[in-house]
Amino acid sequence: MQGEIERALAEICGEPVRIAGAGRTDAGVHATGQVISFRTAGGLDGAALGRGVNALLPEDIAISRLEEVGDEFHARFSATGRTYEYRIRCAPQREPLERHREHLLPGPLDADAMSVAAGALIGRRDFSAFASGEGGVREVRRARWSREGDVHTLEITADAFLRGMVRAIVGTMIWIGRGKIAAAELERIVASGDRAKAGPSAPARGLCLVAVEYGERTRQKQRSEDDDDE
Repeated sequence: MQGEIERALAEICGEPVRIAGAGRTDAGVHATGQVISFRTAGGLDGAALGRGVNALLPEDIAISRLEEVGDEFHARFSATGRTYEYRIRCAPQREPLERHREHLLPGPLDADAMSVAAGALIGRRDFSAFASGEGGVREVRRARWSREGDVHTLEITADAFLRGMVRAIVGTMIWIGRGKIAAAELERIVASGDRAKAGPSAPARGLCLVAVEYGERTRQKQRSEDDDDE
Protein backbone atom coordinates (compact mmCIF):
# COMPACT_ATOMS: atom_id res chain seq x y z
CA MET A 1 0.00 0.00 0.00
CA GLN A 2 2.69 2.53 0.96
CA GLY A 3 4.54 2.20 -2.32
CA GLU A 4 1.39 2.59 -4.42
CA ILE A 5 0.28 5.72 -2.55
CA GLU A 6 3.73 7.29 -2.70
CA ARG A 7 3.95 6.68 -6.44
CA ALA A 8 0.53 8.26 -7.01
CA LEU A 9 1.34 11.26 -4.81
CA ALA A 10 4.67 11.80 -6.54
CA GLU A 11 2.96 11.93 -9.92
CA ILE A 12 0.23 14.33 -8.79
CA CYS A 13 2.50 16.56 -6.70
CA GLY A 14 5.39 16.56 -9.14
CA GLU A 15 7.92 15.66 -6.45
CA PRO A 16 8.96 12.63 -4.37
CA VAL A 17 6.60 12.13 -1.42
CA ARG A 18 7.17 9.93 1.63
CA ILE A 19 4.16 8.97 3.73
CA ALA A 20 3.89 7.95 7.39
CA GLY A 21 1.08 5.64 8.49
CA ALA A 22 -0.65 5.57 11.87
CA GLY A 23 -0.14 1.84 12.12
CA ARG A 24 1.88 -0.74 10.27
CA THR A 25 -0.08 -3.66 8.87
CA ASP A 26 1.38 -7.07 8.08
CA ALA A 27 0.74 -8.64 4.70
CA GLY A 28 -2.89 -9.75 4.52
CA VAL A 29 -4.09 -7.37 7.25
CA HIS A 30 -6.71 -4.83 6.17
CA ALA A 31 -7.27 -1.19 7.08
CA THR A 32 -10.48 0.79 6.63
CA GLY A 33 -9.38 3.48 9.10
CA GLN A 34 -5.70 3.96 8.31
CA VAL A 35 -4.39 7.53 8.60
CA ILE A 36 -1.30 8.75 6.75
CA SER A 37 0.58 12.04 6.79
CA PHE A 38 2.97 13.58 4.27
CA ARG A 39 4.51 16.90 3.25
CA THR A 40 4.34 18.48 -0.18
CA ALA A 41 5.08 21.85 -1.71
CA GLY A 42 2.34 21.30 -4.27
CA GLY A 43 -0.48 23.82 -4.43
CA LEU A 44 -3.47 21.49 -4.94
CA ASP A 45 -6.22 21.56 -2.34
CA GLY A 46 -7.27 18.38 -0.54
CA ALA A 47 -10.24 17.61 -2.80
CA ALA A 48 -8.26 17.95 -6.03
CA LEU A 49 -5.30 16.04 -4.63
CA GLY A 50 -7.56 13.24 -3.43
CA ARG A 51 -9.28 12.89 -6.80
CA GLY A 52 -5.96 12.79 -8.62
CA VAL A 53 -4.42 10.21 -6.32
CA ASN A 54 -7.48 7.94 -6.34
CA ALA A 55 -7.46 7.96 -10.13
CA LEU A 56 -3.97 6.45 -10.06
CA LEU A 57 -4.38 3.94 -7.23
CA PRO A 58 -5.27 0.25 -7.70
CA GLU A 59 -8.87 -0.71 -6.98
CA ASP A 60 -8.14 -2.11 -3.53
CA ILE A 61 -6.78 1.21 -2.19
CA ALA A 62 -8.68 4.49 -1.87
CA ILE A 63 -8.16 7.83 -0.11
CA SER A 64 -11.41 8.79 1.65
CA ARG A 65 -10.44 12.30 2.76
CA LEU A 66 -7.53 14.73 2.73
CA GLU A 67 -7.07 17.76 4.98
CA GLU A 68 -4.30 20.17 5.84
CA VAL A 69 -2.70 19.84 9.28
CA GLY A 70 0.00 21.65 11.22
CA ASP A 71 3.70 20.93 10.89
CA GLU A 72 3.69 19.19 14.26
CA PHE A 73 1.23 16.49 13.16
CA HIS A 74 2.54 12.99 12.46
CA ALA A 75 0.13 10.16 11.66
CA ARG A 76 2.00 7.67 13.81
CA PHE A 77 3.54 9.64 16.66
CA SER A 78 0.57 11.97 17.18
CA ALA A 79 -1.89 9.09 17.51
CA THR A 80 -3.28 8.47 20.99
CA GLY A 81 -5.21 5.30 20.26
CA ARG A 82 -5.98 2.67 17.66
CA THR A 83 -8.87 0.23 17.23
CA TYR A 84 -8.69 -3.11 15.48
CA GLU A 85 -11.38 -5.65 14.67
CA TYR A 86 -10.88 -9.36 14.17
CA ARG A 87 -13.64 -11.39 12.54
CA ILE A 88 -14.12 -15.15 12.85
CA ARG A 89 -16.80 -17.01 10.92
CA CYS A 90 -17.85 -20.27 12.58
CA ALA A 91 -19.48 -22.18 9.77
CA PRO A 92 -18.94 -25.31 7.67
CA GLN A 93 -18.27 -23.23 4.55
CA ARG A 94 -16.86 -19.82 3.71
CA GLU A 95 -18.83 -16.74 2.69
CA PRO A 96 -17.28 -16.03 -0.73
CA LEU A 97 -17.70 -12.24 -0.68
CA GLU A 98 -16.17 -11.98 2.81
CA ARG A 99 -13.44 -14.61 2.51
CA HIS A 100 -10.62 -12.06 2.52
CA ARG A 101 -11.94 -10.33 5.66
CA GLU A 102 -12.71 -13.31 7.90
CA HIS A 103 -11.01 -16.28 9.48
CA LEU A 104 -13.13 -19.36 8.81
CA LEU A 105 -13.36 -21.94 11.60
CA PRO A 106 -15.47 -25.09 11.55
CA GLY A 107 -17.47 -25.76 14.68
CA PRO A 108 -18.76 -23.42 17.40
CA LEU A 109 -16.89 -21.16 19.82
CA ASP A 110 -17.90 -20.45 23.42
CA ALA A 111 -18.73 -16.75 23.10
CA ASP A 112 -19.37 -16.33 26.83
CA ALA A 113 -15.96 -17.72 27.78
CA MET A 114 -14.20 -15.48 25.26
CA SER A 115 -16.07 -12.42 26.57
CA VAL A 116 -15.02 -13.22 30.13
CA ALA A 117 -11.40 -13.67 29.04
CA ALA A 118 -11.42 -10.31 27.24
CA GLY A 119 -11.77 -8.59 30.60
CA ALA A 120 -8.25 -9.75 31.55
CA LEU A 121 -6.83 -7.61 28.75
CA ILE A 122 -8.08 -4.28 30.07
CA GLY A 123 -5.54 -1.96 31.65
CA ARG A 124 -1.90 -0.99 31.33
CA ARG A 125 -0.01 -4.25 31.21
CA ASP A 126 3.09 -5.89 29.83
CA PHE A 127 1.76 -7.75 26.78
CA SER A 128 5.03 -9.43 25.82
CA ALA A 129 3.26 -12.81 25.86
CA PHE A 130 1.49 -11.76 22.65
CA ALA A 131 4.38 -10.04 20.85
CA SER A 132 5.93 -11.52 17.72
CA GLY A 133 8.98 -9.34 18.28
CA GLU A 134 10.07 -7.03 21.06
CA GLY A 135 7.65 -6.95 24.00
CA GLY A 136 6.55 -4.06 26.15
CA VAL A 137 3.81 -2.29 28.06
CA ARG A 138 0.62 -1.12 26.38
CA GLU A 139 -2.71 0.18 27.66
CA VAL A 140 -5.75 -1.71 26.41
CA ARG A 141 -8.80 0.49 26.90
CA ARG A 142 -11.47 -1.75 25.48
CA ALA A 143 -11.77 -5.38 24.45
CA ARG A 144 -15.17 -6.74 23.54
CA TRP A 145 -16.53 -9.70 21.61
CA SER A 146 -19.80 -9.43 19.71
CA ARG A 147 -21.66 -11.91 17.56
CA GLU A 148 -23.89 -11.57 14.53
CA GLY A 149 -25.06 -14.84 13.08
CA ASP A 150 -22.04 -17.04 12.45
CA VAL A 151 -19.54 -14.21 12.84
CA HIS A 152 -17.72 -13.45 16.09
CA THR A 153 -15.94 -10.07 16.17
CA LEU A 154 -13.33 -8.87 18.63
CA GLU A 155 -13.05 -5.08 18.89
CA ILE A 156 -9.97 -3.96 20.78
CA THR A 157 -8.69 -0.45 21.45
CA ALA A 158 -5.31 0.49 22.93
CA ASP A 159 -2.87 3.37 23.00
CA ALA A 160 -0.70 1.25 20.69
CA PHE A 161 -0.08 -2.40 19.91
CA LEU A 162 2.98 -4.63 19.88
CA ARG A 163 3.78 -6.30 16.60
CA GLY A 164 1.55 -9.34 16.18
CA MET A 165 -0.29 -8.59 19.43
CA VAL A 166 -3.90 -8.77 18.26
CA ARG A 167 -3.43 -11.90 16.17
CA ALA A 168 -1.76 -13.68 19.12
CA ILE A 169 -4.57 -12.60 21.44
CA VAL A 170 -7.15 -13.95 19.00
CA GLY A 171 -5.27 -17.23 18.63
CA THR A 172 -5.33 -17.61 22.41
CA MET A 173 -9.01 -16.68 22.51
CA ILE A 174 -9.72 -19.46 20.02
CA TRP A 175 -8.15 -21.91 22.48
CA ILE A 176 -10.57 -20.59 25.10
CA GLY A 177 -13.56 -20.66 22.75
CA ARG A 178 -12.84 -24.28 21.90
CA GLY A 179 -12.39 -25.27 25.55
CA LYS A 180 -8.69 -26.05 25.24
CA ILE A 181 -7.94 -23.72 28.18
CA ALA A 182 -10.17 -21.95 30.71
CA ALA A 183 -10.97 -18.25 30.41
CA ALA A 184 -9.11 -17.58 33.66
CA GLU A 185 -5.92 -18.89 32.06
CA LEU A 186 -5.62 -15.74 29.94
CA GLU A 187 -4.72 -13.69 33.00
CA ARG A 188 -1.87 -16.08 33.81
CA ILE A 189 -0.64 -15.99 30.22
CA VAL A 190 -0.50 -12.18 30.27
CA ALA A 191 1.35 -12.23 33.60
CA SER A 192 3.89 -14.75 32.30
CA GLY A 193 5.22 -12.48 29.56
CA ASP A 194 6.08 -15.70 27.69
CA ARG A 195 5.02 -15.91 24.03
CA ALA A 196 5.36 -19.70 24.16
CA LYS A 197 2.46 -19.92 26.62
CA ALA A 198 -0.01 -18.08 24.37
CA GLY A 199 -1.84 -19.51 21.38
CA PRO A 200 -0.67 -19.46 17.77
CA SER A 201 -1.23 -16.26 15.81
CA ALA A 202 -4.57 -16.15 14.03
CA PRO A 203 -4.40 -15.58 10.24
CA ALA A 204 -3.84 -12.02 9.04
CA ARG A 205 -6.94 -11.87 6.83
CA GLY A 206 -9.38 -11.57 9.75
CA LEU A 207 -7.70 -8.44 11.13
CA CYS A 208 -8.57 -4.86 10.22
CA LEU A 209 -7.44 -1.46 11.53
CA VAL A 210 -10.73 0.45 11.79
CA ALA A 211 -9.98 3.68 13.67
CA VAL A 212 -7.18 5.94 14.86
CA GLU A 213 -7.55 8.49 17.66
CA TYR A 214 -5.84 11.87 17.96
CA GLY A 215 -6.65 13.39 21.34
CA GLU A 216 -10.43 13.44 21.45
CA ARG A 217 -10.74 13.05 17.69
CA THR A 218 -11.22 9.68 16.04
CA ARG A 219 -10.58 9.22 12.35
CA GLN A 220 -12.05 6.22 10.67
CA LYS A 221 -13.83 5.13 7.55
CA GLN A 222 -17.54 5.39 8.14
CA ARG A 223 -19.27 2.06 7.97
CA SER A 224 -21.92 1.86 4.90
CA GLU A 225 2.70 -2.69 15.36
CA ASP A 226 4.77 2.95 18.52
CA ASP A 227 4.68 1.47 17.40
CA ASP A 228 4.90 -1.76 15.76
CA ASP A 229 1.18 -2.04 15.30
CA GLU A 230 -0.32 -5.04 13.62
